[in-house]
Amino acid sequence: MDPVITATGVTKHFGAVPALDALDLEVPGGRVVGFLGPNGAGKSTTIRILLDLARADAGEVRVLGVDPRSGPQVRARIGYVAGELRLDDRLTVGETLRSWARLRGGLDLGPAHELCERLDLDPGRKAKGLSSGNRRKVGLVGAFMARPDLLILDEPTAGLDPLVQAEFQILLAEAVAAGASVFLSSHVLSEVQQTADRVIVIRAGRVVAEGDVAELRHAASQPFSAWFADEPPVDALRSVAGVHDVIVRGREVSGVVDGSPDGLVAVLAQHRLDHLLLPEPDLEQAFLSLYEEPVEPKDAP
Repeated sequence: MDPVITATGVTKHFGAVPALDALDLEVPGGRVVGFLGPNGAGKSTTIRILLDLARADAGEVRVLGVDPRSGPQVRARIGYVAGELRLDDRLTVGETLRSWARLRGGLDLGPAHELCERLDLDPGRKAKGLSSGNRRKVGLVGAFMARPDLLILDEPTAGLDPLVQAEFQILLAEAVAAGASVFLSSHVLSEVQQTADRVIVIRAGRVVAEGDVAELRHAASQPFSAWFADEPPVDALRSVAGVHDVIVRGREVSGVVDGSPDGLVAVLAQHRLDHLLLPEPDLEQAFLSLYEEPVEPKDAP
């Protein structure tokens, strides 16, 4: 399937501060792609450019095959949840959704009513009294009710309780099964690990890693602890490629192995063990390891 988002050499400055530094990315269609990075990495700026809420200083962007500046035709095919959602406090939830439906050219509100039921959201409540979690639900209903080709979601589950988060996971799976593509920015790494097929990691306005979730997890640093029945082979363990930060406490040896643990396991297999802890790395470990090394500056043009 063709990519639904591409960005080539996208640069954006706010004053003298670079938000995006010749950013290149590609989001394949028909998948859930996680977009990760710390605060200030450039995630929100990227999303705003994709939606034509901000303009890049340089570079080229294509969303659903066209320039996002081409007008309402492309925006009508996108469902968006903003990281900071602002609602008109004078309106009820139902009035807000009807207003959004009119702005989209007169959507059938049937899906909106169904989504309100699934997310336990009362359409009769005033926006002014809504909690942050219920405001987030309004944003989700607004994004999904149009059954868009592309969902761009910025921290979509912030403030939601676990039951609603589980329902959100189901909504994502249903949307993808119906042919939608999802670009999901989130700080909840466990959420991305559960829902995303692929991950793009951004740092200092540039992509520093991308790939399938399984690939990133397998490349992550992995802690281990081994308890030996006899004297531990400390020198042999320290000589294994990728093993570092080795600590010895009597017959217990702990440390970290980068990448594949095959060499470590080969050494351990030659000795009697009382116990071994070698947990499978998760996405958080992979994510954090990408921030231990400094970002190399781009070559001057």
